[in-house]
Amino acid sequence: MTVMDTATVDVYPTRTSSRPRRIDRAHPTVWPVRSGPISPSDLALHARKGFHVAPRLLSSAEVQRYRDGVARLSTDPRVLADERAIVENVSGELRSIFEVHKISAQIGALVSDPRVVGRARQILGSDVYVHQSRVNYMPGFKGAGFYWHSDFETWHAEDGMPAPRAVSISIALTDNYPFNGGLMVIPGSQDTFVSCVGETPEDNYKDSLREQKIGTPDRETLRSMAHEYGIEQFTGPAGSALMFDCNVMHGSGSNITPYPRSNIFIVFNSVENILEQPYAAAVPRPTFVANRDTTPIG
Repeated sequence: MTVMDTATVDVYPTRTSSRPRRIDRAHPTVWPVRSGPISPSDLALHARKGFHVAPRLLSSAEVQRYRDGVARLSTDPRVLADERAIVENVSGELRSIFEVHKISAQIGALVSDPRVVGRARQILGSDVYVHQSRVNYMPGFKGAGFYWHSDFETWHAEDGMPAPRAVSISIALTDNYPFNGGLMVIPGSQDTFVSCVGETPEDNYKDSLREQKIGTPDRETLRSMAHEYGIEQFTGPAGSALMFDCNVMHGSGSNITPYPRSNIFIVFNSVENILEQPYAAAVPRPTFVANRDTTPIG
């Protein structure tokens, strides 16, 4: 089945039934090989597990520059007053800044860095564009986590992404420990699409960007997938990066330690997988959450 087939037949139906179900993936995780910075062994690992780690993708000096830039954004009154700045439900702390590659020229340049976009092209087998970008902040003591979810479920249901031909990169700006809310992933889960229950509320993004409730898998499915595949966690020094498939089941716990955790998060989508009308929502989400400008990076 090709991406074009999904324009007429929804092979990943979700939020349409009162019962969850598991659907075998109809598309590859790694598309026909293009040259790029990923080694053959890491590419094979990505195909099998749905993710791979690039240790020390950024140098210490680069990390410090990006960390300083991200800190400036977090105190800029113009940024904080923008709808692209998302705060925590309970603490009111800054949680994320969306479309950050357009707000920050520094991060805009990072998007087109061959070390970053080259990996996306190599995995997706095509030119790519930025579907979404953001900076995530998880302050010490009160940073809230993200419940288990597949990004593709939301992007398919609410943005109209036809196929799981997108990949995300999370670049750590702080050290990721096992105890400060590091991202957890279920390896191999990208091969199964979890169809979720519940209808999409109007303007669901306004709540889901703070705490996702609709589009999250049921506990029994999570339990069986965890027992089948296990759970792994992304840890490592600042500058390391996790690249993961859009359908990998992932989540993170809250951070009650004194050690903050922040990262730059960029989603690349194939130019051959452009967004359509949402599959399970009345209207598309705003473009700062789901970009519809498919101009290829670089």
